[in-house]
Amino acid sequence: MVSSLIDTQEQTLPPVPPPAPGARPPARAHRWWSIPLAVLAAVVPVLVATAAFLPAEIVATKEVAGADVETPYALVPASAQAVSDRISFGELEGLATVDESSAGDFFFVTISEPAQSVLSHWVGTPEPAIEPLTREEKYGSATPAQQRSVSLQMMRTSEQVAQYVALRAVGIGDAELVPGEVVVEQVLCLRGDERGRCTEWAPADEVLDPGDRLLEAEGEALSTVDDLVEVLTDNQPGDRIELLIERAGEDAPRTVEVELIDAPGEPGRTIVGFVPFDTTSVRLPFEMDIDTGRIGGPSAGLAFTLSLIDELSAGDLAGGRQVAVTGTIGLEGEVGAIGGLPQKVSAVRQVGVEHFLVPAAQSEQSMERAREIAGDDVELIAVADLDEALAALEALGGDPIEPYAANTD
Repeated sequence: MVSSLIDTQEQTLPPVPPPAPGARPPARAHRWWSIPLAVLAAVVPVLVATAAFLPAEIVATKEVAGADVETPYALVPASAQAVSDRISFGELEGLATVDESSAGDFFFVTISEPAQSVLSHWVGTPEPAIEPLTREEKYGSATPAQQRSVSLQMMRTSEQVAQYVALRAVGIGDAELVPGEVVVEQVLCLRGDERGRCTEWAPADEVLDPGDRLLEAEGEALSTVDDLVEVLTDNQPGDRIELLIERAGEDAPRTVEVELIDAPGEPGRTIVGFVPFDTTSVRLPFEMDIDTGRIGGPSAGLAFTLSLIDELSAGDLAGGRQVAVTGTIGLEGEVGAIGGLPQKVSAVRQVGVEHFLVPAAQSEQSMERAREIAGDDVELIAVADLDEALAALEALGGDPIEPYAANTD
């Protein structure tokens, strides 16, 4: 029979050390402290989790025109992304050549306006790049769906204008502007209060929403805003006309009746009472696309333009550098102001890009906050138009535009 080693080995236990001199158990009063500490350890995570779910408007307000207004949203940095990764071309043979040798890159910058919790409000309050927003500042008079539709339309228009301006800059003159359909950007506000809120909307507000597409006016098909102007020629303020409109989310167009008004500041000109989108599109000599995904707004116009120029011209426009860019782009190359510049500077700083082209049209207050956030890490370079942007890139070591000659067979 075999026994285990444990059974047959002799056990020897080490001696128990004597208590240290002067050692004694904790007093009863000291032991009571463990109870509140344990309770506190259990309660704190619960409080933090609760604060993460409670909406910020419970505690978050800011002064607007002398009154405290709830701020359930915040303007925050989002990201800075390379444009070149999003550009694609169709068949270019005999038309143009794409330069794939550039070591530099242009970054477009995004921000977001998320709903805030009590916790995120408390954490974000000290951050200079986080700005609390009221509901009116985020959406204006539009619903969230309408505001989203407007934002995406702005991005589509921005992309189209960028393509047109870029092709002209590299000497490809076959791009053609095509007037676009009639889309409502916003209904006119005729009167506002001291807090910036609209107190009187144009009568069109009763039947039109941002994002609506106008198909017909008085039975006449509308292809462009000029068609609508032509229909209104024989009408007077106070007249009522029928519009056939298409609204996102509805299965079929609807007919509405709208009262016409006198154009504010332009007596004698009759209007419907809304600001139309610039929906101009571009007819290109070859297929070209920028994948904007679900990103909205017009502020990437200059970044798109510079990236396209770099792709369609010889040399390295950015001089091997990573350059962030923001600003709208006009048909004549003018660079327009954008929202959220301080937040965009923060996003650029976080990804480590050191140079940032920004619109010269920004307000001084916006630029001052942006400089504070940039510190010594990001150089802000203000430009008023495409020519100034190209000159700034050359100053950073970039190559001037050298258009590729079209391939010939």
